Amino acid sequence: MPSTRDIRRRIKSVKNTAQITKAMQMVAGAKMRKAQQAALVGRPYAELLNGILAEAAPRIASFKHPLLEARPVRKRAVIVVSTDRGLCGALNSNLFREAAKLDTDATTFIAAGKKGAQFLARTRRRLAAEFTYKDTPTFAEARAISRFAQDLFLEGGADAVDVLFTNFVSTLVQQPKTVPLLPVGEIRAVTAGVNAPAPEPPATGGPRTDVFEFEPDEKTVLGALLPHSLNFQMHQILLEARASEHSARMVAMKNATDNAQQLIKDLTLEYNKLRQSNITKELLEIATAQMAVG
Repeated sequence: MPSTRDIRRRIKSVKNTAQITKAMQMVAGAKMRKAQQAALVGRPYAELLNGILAEAAPRIASFKHPLLEARPVRKRAVIVVSTDRGLCGALNSNLFREAAKLDTDATTFIAAGKKGAQFLARTRRRLAAEFTYKDTPTFAEARAISRFAQDLFLEGGADAVDVLFTNFVSTLVQQPKTVPLLPVGEIRAVTAGVNAPAPEPPATGGPRTDVFEFEPDEKTVLGALLPHSLNFQMHQILLEARASEHSARMVAMKNATDNAQQLIKDLTLEYNKLRQSNITKELLEIATAQMAVG
C-alpha cells in the first residue's frame, strides 16, 4: 500500500505533466487555427485553376503531353505525407496502416515528413526520396516534391504516382486519403485532393458560353498550366496534412490534460482517505494507551 509521501510525489508528477500537456494544447490550438485558415484559403484558387484547365482541355482533342500518358501500371510510386513529430493521436498510425496495405514489390515510396521516412525504413520498404516541410508549407517545398514525382514518372521509374495523406475534414475528424497525381486523368472543374462540391453538369442543346479567352492559344496555356497545377495540388495537400496534424495534436493534448486532471482528483481523494485513516489509527492508539495507564 503506498504511503502518503508516495501519493504526494505522484500528484506533483501528474500536475507537472498536466502543465506540459496544457501548454502543448495551447500551442497546437494557435497553430491549428493558422493551418486551417491556410488550407481553406487555398481551395478557391485550386478550384479556379482546375476550372481553367477544364475549359481548355475540350477545345484541343489532339493535345498530347507526357504527363497525360496513361500506360500499364507495373511500377507505382506513392508519396506518403506524414508529420515530423508525434503526440498527435492516431493520425500517423492510421496513415501507416493504409501504407502497409500496398504491394511492397511493385511500389516505390516517397516520404514527406520524418515519421513517414522512419516508418518506411523500419518496415524495409523501398524509399526513393525523403522530403521535409515547415509548419506553414511553402510552394517551393511542394514544388520540389511534385517535380521529383514528375521526373520519376517521365523517366519511367513509375507508371503511376499517388499521394497518401491525411485529409482535413474538421477539427475532430481527419481521414487518410489516397489521390492519384500522375498520370493526369480527366480534367474537371473540381478542387483536387480536398473536399469540394461536384460541379453541375453543363446544359445540353444550347449555344456554348465561353468563360475564358486564351492567349496565345489553348495548347500553350494548357501545356504550361499542367505542371503548375500538379505543383499547386501538392501544396494544397501539404496544407491539408498540416491542418490535420495540428487539429489532431490539439485534441490529443486536451484529452491528455483532462485525463491528468481526473487522475489528480482520484489521487487527492486517495491521499485524503489514507491520511484520515492514519489520523484515526493514531487516535485509537492514544486512547488505548490512556486506558492501559488508567
